[in-house]
Amino acid sequence: MNIKRKIEAIGAPLKNWNVNIYRGILTGCNEAFIISGEKKNSLIQEDPRSAEIIRPILRGRDIKRYGYDFADLWLLWVPWHFPLHFDETIQGASEKAESLFRTHYPAVYNHLLQYKDLLSNRNQAETGIRYEWYALQRWGAKYWDDFSKQKIAWARLSRISKKDFDGFPRFSILEEDMMTLDSLCFLVGENLDVLVKLLNSKYAAFYFFNNVAILDNGGMQMRQQYVENIPLPPINLIKGANGFIDEMQINHQIFRAFNFSDSEIDYIDHFLQMKKETIENR
Repeated sequence: MNIKRKIEAIGAPLKNWNVNIYRGILTGCNEAFIISGEKKNSLIQEDPRSAEIIRPILRGRDIKRYGYDFADLWLLWVPWHFPLHFDETIQGASEKAESLFRTHYPAVYNHLLQYKDLLSNRNQAETGIRYEWYALQRWGAKYWDDFSKQKIAWARLSRISKKDFDGFPRFSILEEDMMTLDSLCFLVGENLDVLVKLLNSKYAAFYFFNNVAILDNGGMQMRQQYVENIPLPPINLIKGANGFIDEMQINHQIFRAFNFSDSEIDYIDHFLQMKKETIENR
C-alpha cells in the first residue's frame, strides 16, 4: 500500500505524457499482404514502382527488450481507395481507384488478384461499402503518417516463460520506416529514449504483474488500456551524466524518484523473484 500510494502521488500515467498510442495495421489476410524478402525483390524486378508501396513489417513475436528480430517480412501498403486514398469524396469501393491501381502498380495488383476471393470475403458487411477488395482492412487512416516516425512498440500479448522472464517487459524503439501489425501497439512522441528505459524497468515489470491479466498459457494482456495507465515518474527526476541514462542505473533512479524506502525496494525485488519462481514451476 505504501508503494501504491507513492506511485499515485508522484507518477503520471503514460497517456498523459506527450505521446500518442495506436495499434498496428490489420490486413484481414496476412497471406496476401505479408510477403517474403524474395517475393519483394521479385515484385520490384517485375515493376520498379512496386517499391513505393512495400514496407518492412514487424509482428508481436519479433519484439524483444530494447530490440527486435526482423524476419525479412514486408507489407504491401495499400490503403482504402488506393491510389486515391486522400480523396475524401470517395464513398464505398471505387472502380476508378482500382483501375488506377491496376495500371500504376501491375505487379502488386496481380499478386493480390490471386487472393481476390479471400480478400472479398473479409468482413462481408464492409467489403464493397467502405473499401476495395484489394485494400488493407485497417491501415491507420487517422494516424498513417505516424508510422513514418520513430516509435516505441510492444506486443499486445506478451508471453512469458522461464527462459525469458528476465527479458520482460519488452519494449523496443523502431526506426522511422518500420511498420507494425495489429499484434503490436506503438507510441510516438517525445523523450522516447527515456520512456523505453522506464517501460523496460524493474518497476514497470512490478507494475504490469500487479495490474495486467495473466492468461493460463502465461501470456500477458499488454493492451493499450493497460499500458497507457502505468504511472511514470517526472522526466526531470530521471537524469544521467551528460544527459545519458545508463541502463544499469535506471532502476535505482526510478526507485529514488518515487521515494521508495529500502524495505519497499526489497519488497519489489522479492515480489519479482516469487513471480519468476511461479512461472518456472508452472
